[in-house]
Amino acid sequence: MKVADLIQTGLDHFSFTFGDDVVSKSTAFIEQLCRWNQVYNLTAVQAPEKMVVQHLLDSLSIAPFIGGSSIIDVGSGAGLPGIPLAILYPAKNFILLDSNGKKTRFMTQAVIDLELENVAVVQERVEQYQGKKFDHVLCRAFASLETIADSVSHLLRTQGNVLAMKGKQDHDTELGLDACLQVSRVIPIEVPLLGAERCLVELKYRETRVSRG
Repeated sequence: MKVADLIQTGLDHFSFTFGDDVVSKSTAFIEQLCRWNQVYNLTAVQAPEKMVVQHLLDSLSIAPFIGGSSIIDVGSGAGLPGIPLAILYPAKNFILLDSNGKKTRFMTQAVIDLELENVAVVQERVEQYQGKKFDHVLCRAFASLETIADSVSHLLRTQGNVLAMKGKQDHDTELGLDACLQVSRVIPIEVPLLGAERCLVELKYRETRVSRG
């Protein structure tokens, strides 16, 4: 199956609506990621079909939980989940943050080629980044929840949240009482065409009450 057809098939599994250019821009992104990956080793996933499922559709699986307008993707790497979400939501503003030069160069070129006017790429360590506060802080395969909470809380608006993308639910869903953030929800996520468990861990400032599901 062609990459564009696979993307269309995956998108059709989601309940959200998407613009006419989402498939074409997503296809161009995957193709560009494949080319750069051969030289710069941006991701361990090599086959474009697997990139569609494990990177693109995985990134878009959290789209229903992006309600705010300002988002920062911490440790964005190859632009995941930030670039797929920015393609889907052109009216929302995204910062893609990573300290790795080759990865930020790829993201910068991808943003230019895809004409994503709602995206800015920043090369800096998260602990040193002192930009504005955000509605959502996204983390995909970044670190433990404790490390995430310590590293990104300064980026979060009072009513905002951290959305940490994880594999199957495990013991890493609690934070110490001295942490300024707490786990507010653990949400099972279904990624189309992927036969593996995924979940989204939402962190908020400690005054929120913990719930499940």
